[in-house]
Amino acid sequence: MKNLYIVLAALLLLCLAPMPYGYFMLVRFVMMVAFGVLAYRYYMLHKHIAMWVFVILSLLFQPFYKIILGRAMWNAVDVVVAAFLIILFFTERKLGKTHTKDYQPLPNGNDPKLDNRIKFRIGGKLSPKELLFVATEEDKQLTELFEKNPELLEGWGKMIGFHIIYLPLLIKHLKRKEVIQYRAPYLSEEELAEVNVDNDYLLQYLDNASDRGHIKQGFIRTEDVYRDQDGDEKVTNRFYPVSSHTNEPIGDQLHRIGKQIFEEQNSQNRYLESVDEWGEPDDNTGYAAELELKGEDDTDYLLEDVKEKIAKLRQRGISQYILEQLIQTDDKLSRIVVTKDYRIMLPDYHDMEIKMEPINKAVYLLFLKHPEGIIFKHLPDHRKELADIYQKIKPLGLNDRAIRSIEDVTNPFLNSINEKCARIRSAFISQFDDKLAKHYYINGERGEAKKITLPHDMVVWE
Repeated sequence: MKNLYIVLAALLLLCLAPMPYGYFMLVRFVMMVAFGVLAYRYYMLHKHIAMWVFVILSLLFQPFYKIILGRAMWNAVDVVVAAFLIILFFTERKLGKTHTKDYQPLPNGNDPKLDNRIKFRIGGKLSPKELLFVATEEDKQLTELFEKNPELLEGWGKMIGFHIIYLPLLIKHLKRKEVIQYRAPYLSEEELAEVNVDNDYLLQYLDNASDRGHIKQGFIRTEDVYRDQDGDEKVTNRFYPVSSHTNEPIGDQLHRIGKQIFEEQNSQNRYLESVDEWGEPDDNTGYAAELELKGEDDTDYLLEDVKEKIAKLRQRGISQYILEQLIQTDDKLSRIVVTKDYRIMLPDYHDMEIKMEPINKAVYLLFLKHPEGIIFKHLPDHRKELADIYQKIKPLGLNDRAIRSIEDVTNPFLNSINEKCARIRSAFISQFDDKLAKHYYINGERGEAKKITLPHDMVVWE
């Protein structure tokens, strides 16, 4: 790119000679295109002053709407611009030598003699389709570029098929109630404010502390999980350095890294998980098998709202693995309160209300009344009890449709009870993480009594 400055300067200085008219038109066109390319380059480097200079020069030289200055004035412009390009050439050349001397990045992996693999403890594991930006030193230009242009990393990630995690932006998203409270609904405002993390967060899991000295700024990708000689599980991560202190533009560095990752993935076999579109294990699949389903495909659509909610969290830059490490959740369960008007409340989760349709709520309250659980084939024995609960929820009386729904849900030869359990599960995990929600919805092994595992003393009936 630096050599382009000299070529353009030479073309401009040749305009001082008696050249044919066609040459001047060619120079105009070449300058318009070249200055446009340089403007874009400086935009990607986050150098806005230089960007606008080249935008103006591109407009000045464009051949479509000629700016009349006269031959003498144009000769002066050509000389000034040529001198500017020559100065720019030597300035960038000098800066390039300085930065190259000061900055020694890790090998990029393209040299077969070099290796960019680093060993981590199991806490340093990422999802197979995640790239995490790490930094031990502050590269202000790089930081400003990523923070002010998040679409740059997002677009690059989509192009190479990875979810890019930039921790400073992740923390900003974590501060939003709807994100963090899904993971830990019991946290207070004060506890939420204490959540913080730096760009070197993942480096605490380095297996060899001396490796920290090799990492300045770059991306980490998990390649393999294995059992080490000491018997502990370890993680092999790949590191890809990136910096503004080199002659290589950031865009070119990202392109090279993407190509390198592609080559690494296609050069060896590695562990593969069953992952969803964001590269996370799909925790929702297989729920139908938990509940003796007959015709389980009929209930797949019931979990779409949950998948949509989880997808929204990930679209905000929330990594499931990083989230689990930043917010160390425990099994802090909330009491469940059934109010006099049969609302289902979780007072210890900021008075969260779990809303359900009447028939689903009636089924849920039936199981809540039976902490020992109910075997599905015994549901006909509970038909009258379910009808009584439903009538309390809907005091206007049982209509034909409600009676038919109660008969269906207590018929073990139909799929209605499985659909209701799936909807109940959906009502909880659409509000908070399944790690906690599993204590509240109806669950159980095939052929055994299905029940709600929340301790009975945490159930309050007003």
